[in-house]
Amino acid sequence: MIEIKERIEKLQKDLNHYAYLYYVNDAPAISDYEYDMLYRELVTLESKYPEYITPYSPTQRVGSKVEGGFNKVVHGRPMLSLSNVFNDDEVRAFDNRIQKELGHAPTYVVELKIDGLAVNLHYKNGLFVKAVTRGDGKIGEDITLNARTIKSIPLYIENAPSYIEIRGEAYMPHKAFKRINIARDEEGLSPFINPRNAAAGSLRQQDPAITADRELAFFAYAIGESDGATISSQQELLETLHHYKFSVNTNYRVCKNIDEVLDMIHEWSDKRHTLPYDTDGIVIKVNSFKDQEILGSTIKDPKWATAYKYPPEEIETVLKSISINIGRTGVLTPTGELEPVFISGTNVSRVTLHNIDFIKEKDIRIGDHVLVHKAAEIIPEIIRVAPEKRTGQEILFTMPTHCPVCHSQTIRKEGEAAVRCSNAHCPAVEKESIIHFASRDAMNIDGLGPSIVDSLIKNHLVETVVDLYHLTTEELITMERFGQKSAENLINAIASSKNRGLDKVLFGLGIRFIGAKAANTIATYVHSIDKLLTISKDDLIAVEEIGPTMAESIINYRNDDYHRHIIEGLRQAGVVLTMHTPQASSEELKGEIIVLTGKLAIMGRSEAAKLLEAHGAKVTNSVSKKTTLVIAGEDSGSKLSKAQELGIRIIGEDEFIQLTNQLKST
Repeated sequence: MIEIKERIEKLQKDLNHYAYLYYVNDAPAISDYEYDMLYRELVTLESKYPEYITPYSPTQRVGSKVEGGFNKVVHGRPMLSLSNVFNDDEVRAFDNRIQKELGHAPTYVVELKIDGLAVNLHYKNGLFVKAVTRGDGKIGEDITLNARTIKSIPLYIENAPSYIEIRGEAYMPHKAFKRINIARDEEGLSPFINPRNAAAGSLRQQDPAITADRELAFFAYAIGESDGATISSQQELLETLHHYKFSVNTNYRVCKNIDEVLDMIHEWSDKRHTLPYDTDGIVIKVNSFKDQEILGSTIKDPKWATAYKYPPEEIETVLKSISINIGRTGVLTPTGELEPVFISGTNVSRVTLHNIDFIKEKDIRIGDHVLVHKAAEIIPEIIRVAPEKRTGQEILFTMPTHCPVCHSQTIRKEGEAAVRCSNAHCPAVEKESIIHFASRDAMNIDGLGPSIVDSLIKNHLVETVVDLYHLTTEELITMERFGQKSAENLINAIASSKNRGLDKVLFGLGIRFIGAKAANTIATYVHSIDKLLTISKDDLIAVEEIGPTMAESIINYRNDDYHRHIIEGLRQAGVVLTMHTPQASSEELKGEIIVLTGKLAIMGRSEAAKLLEAHGAKVTNSVSKKTTLVIAGEDSGSKLSKAQELGIRIIGEDEFIQLTNQLKST
């Protein structure tokens, strides 16, 4: 047992270190595959020996859903906003005021102003215990469960004061923003306007699994209240935060005078467009904390800091025409064809128009003069039209009544913004489905990108994902750009994808509303495709993180004869359609069907469920006649009432603690 405990502790420590190198330093020490193998080993061991799970284990980042709203938290030290300056003269005026009040010229620390959501992190004895939004500066919301999913936030700080608050900005990188909006477009959902709104919405999700899928990041730049922190300057603070293994934006600069401050502002005017995240200015801070204390604050903002705001880059051009693209879910997405313009470092000639509601809301017409910028510095977007420049020759756009590829009728369901092709097997849909199936987060078939898929379809070698597993080297070398070696490599990559597991297959099938996280949750619950083909909708809804919409989508998918044909074809091709799950470490609770309800003080419900399952119990989310035990924590609701009606055995947290102690001793 000692060896097992030591192995678990080593895995926890190593994986946290590797995550720090990857997410904070951008310097991975091992491959993704090696990390995944170590992580899987840790999950297996912790499932068998849950008594060794720690709050800072990398497996504990994603917790249970938030019940009800977010609790309000009063900041011990207010989170003030910043005053703004907009030109060189105003920057110099700020410096003149500072010098006049201090009686000397200070040094400044100049930082990029990250465009995200300000968050205050609480650490007690080094352990991350709470995260609170800025709110109105005095009162914020408790978003601890969601903040834990941000991998650049340490769950434990070594050599920290007994209590310290770390403040910084939670933000969404451009890569994640682009990925999420592409997925939302495919589903016919309204896209996020910008990464800041996306980050704010992600941190207020009821389900931490959704937040985790959004891939947020965090830059630390300040401290709030603390016990025993002895820091004398902003420069020293940033160095300390880096020592604590927080992600600190390395583009800050210590400036001896205001001319050096202005040099940095001018330098980053264009350079900021090359960053992989949004910035909305430059923050100028007096470096010395002693000087900051002398200067003090107003009711709204500190007098020792200000934010320089860059003007937005908006370019005018002409919308020449609107074309239609079709995604893997059959959604018709209008795309604007522009007179080419140069924006934020690249030429832009196309812009997504999302859906007909977006076009109507902005009153966009073919031939319009439009103002374009880059959302997240990467995605071209029309901000508004210039109606005063209309000549009367502009053309109103309407969505096509028939699919431009297969000519089937298009449909728009009530309550949806999306217009879809009514043909579920439209060639355009099948092409996008194969591309998605082969993608990294799905079956990860190396070398099978969009252009190769397009060639395979044009050469009549594949029509569905099943056909991939029947390709031969001889067939591939008949295509352009394929020689013997490249053909063999692709065939080998396709063959190796057979062992990815049920979760990857489910995500790869492109079932509507089922992302990578939901696919993993479902696969872990059903274990096999056979169970998924027979499970009831109610049982699916009872699975944690799977709601009625997802359940309905799965039922509709599996009841379609064509989709069943695809699943059977994958089975016949040798694709693994099961999910490996760890075996119970004991059978003390074998035969028990347990429901957890309410809040448990000693551990989260997901951790409690792992402990119970590790000893043979089956943990479900709904109370029925088959339930043998209900564990009721604080604020238990309808599940407790139903258990009482059915006469099911109920224990409270005190009895549960006794039970866990008995289990851990075995």
